[in-house]
Amino acid sequence: MLRRIDDFLNKITMYRLVLYCLVLLWLTGLFLSFFNTLPFSPVSLIISLLVILVFSIATNKIFERIFNVPSNTESTYITSFILALITGPEISAKGFLFLILISAIAIASKYILAVNKKHIFNPAALAIAAGPFLFHYYPSWWVGDPIMMAFVLITGFLIVRKIQRFDLVASFLIVFIATSLGAITSLQNVFALLPNLFAYSPVLFFAAIMLTEPATAPPSRIHRFAYGALVGFLIAPFFTLGNFSFSPEMALLVGNIFSYIVSPKVKLRLMLKEKLKIAVNTYDFVFSTEKRLKFLPGQYLEWTLTGRQKKQDSRGMRRYFTIASSPTENNLRIGIKFYQNPSSYKKALQDLKQGDLMVASQLAGDFTLPKDKNKKLVFLAGGIGITPFRSMLKYLIDSNENRNIVMFYANGNYSDVAYRNIFDQAQEKLGIKTVYVLADIQKCPSEFDCQKGLVTVEMIKKTVPDFKERLFYISGPRAMIVSFEKTLKELGIPKSHIKTDFFPGYA
Repeated sequence: MLRRIDDFLNKITMYRLVLYCLVLLWLTGLFLSFFNTLPFSPVSLIISLLVILVFSIATNKIFERIFNVPSNTESTYITSFILALITGPEISAKGFLFLILISAIAIASKYILAVNKKHIFNPAALAIAAGPFLFHYYPSWWVGDPIMMAFVLITGFLIVRKIQRFDLVASFLIVFIATSLGAITSLQNVFALLPNLFAYSPVLFFAAIMLTEPATAPPSRIHRFAYGALVGFLIAPFFTLGNFSFSPEMALLVGNIFSYIVSPKVKLRLMLKEKLKIAVNTYDFVFSTEKRLKFLPGQYLEWTLTGRQKKQDSRGMRRYFTIASSPTENNLRIGIKFYQNPSSYKKALQDLKQGDLMVASQLAGDFTLPKDKNKKLVFLAGGIGITPFRSMLKYLIDSNENRNIVMFYANGNYSDVAYRNIFDQAQEKLGIKTVYVLADIQKCPSEFDCQKGLVTVEMIKKTVPDFKERLFYISGPRAMIVSFEKTLKELGIPKSHIKTDFFPGYA
C-alpha cells in the first residue's frame, strides 16, 4: 500500500499535491454542506471562495508587477484555499470586506514582509491573526469539525510523507499533547479530553499543512524539532501568558520568528560563467559569485531565475537544487538533467547564456558528511542524484581528507554517467572506490569497469563485506531512493544507519 502511495507521490510536485489536497478538503466540505452537517450553506461556501480567489489573484498580480519578481501561481491558490478552509463562509457586506482584506494581507505579506524575497510569516496565519484587530472577526476553523477529521488525516498524511516532515509534526504533537494534558490530574479526565484535542480542533490540519510550509519552517532537523515543540507548547489550550492565550495562527507567527532567526539568510547574485555537457541531456551550470559561499558538501539552495518570464507554468521560476561544487572551488555549479516536455523553468534554464544572472538563497540540508571522519560510508546514487556526492568527493580530494567510502552509481547506460573524472581522482588519490551499475552495458567502452543490472543485496555484500558497520547515504529520484531503501532493509540495515537526500519540491 505504501509503495503505491509513494509511486503516486513521486509523480506529483509538492505544491501541486498540497493544492489538490486543499481542493479535496474544500469539496468535501461543500458536499457535506448540502446535508446540513456543517454550519453553513453551499452557496455561502462557494461565494466566499470566489471572493478570496479573485482578490488573492488580483493582489498577487499587482505586487508581482510592483516588485518585478516571478511568482508561484500555485502558491497563491494554496493560500486562498487555506483561507477558505479557516474562515467561516460570509455573504454579508461586512463579511465580504473581511474576506477581501485578509486575501490582500496574505498575498501582500509575501512581498512586503520578506527578506531576500523570502517571506517571513505564513501568509494565511498572518492574515487571520490580523482579522480580529481590524474587523473583530475571528476564524471559525471549520475544517476542524469532527466530520472532516478522516479527510484531514488522509490528506495531511500524504503531504507530510511527500515533504518528509514527520520529525516536525511529531515534535509538535508530542509537546502539544503533553502540555494540554499536563494540568489534568484525573485519568478519567485525560481520556475524556484527548479525543477532543483532535476531533474538535484544527490541530491536525494546522500541523500537516500550515506548520510544515517549507518557506517558513527551519531547514535543519534540530531546529525543526525546536520549532515544532515551541508552536505545540504555545498552542496548547491550557497554556496562557498572563491573561493572553495563543490562537493557532498567533502561535505559528511566533514560531515563524524563531524559524527566521535560526535559518540561514544567504542570498547570492550569480552570473553564468559556462554551461558544460556532462552526460546525455545533462549539463553543469557553472556560476561565478561576488562573495564565497560557506556551505557543507551535500547542501542545497533555492535557485531563482531573475527577470520576468513571459511564459511560465504554475510552478513558477524557483527550484531547489543540490550544490554540485565543493566549498573548495571558487565557482558554484548545479547539475541538471533535462527530459522531454520540460517545465517553463527548465526551458528558461536551457536558454541561459554566458553572463545571464540568477539568484540563489535559502541554504539548507542535512545530507552532509558525518563529523566522525573514521565512520565507514556507502554512497548509493541514481542518475542526477550523483550531484551531492560529486560535491563531497571533490571536497575530500581538495582537502586530502581520507575517508573509508564505497560508492555505487546506478544509471541506464554509459552515456548517463557524469563526473567520472572526479571519481577517478577519488580512486587514485584517496582509494575511494566507485562501482558503476548500468541497466544497459552494450555501448560501454572496453576499458570501463561496470556491473550490469541493478544494485542488489548480493552486489553490496560482495563489494562491501563490512556493510553492517557502515552508514548508507542515498540520493536520486524518489522512486530510486525507495528502491534502495528496500534493498538495505533486506540487508538488515537499521533506519538509523540510512541517510536520504531530500529537499522541498523534489520532483
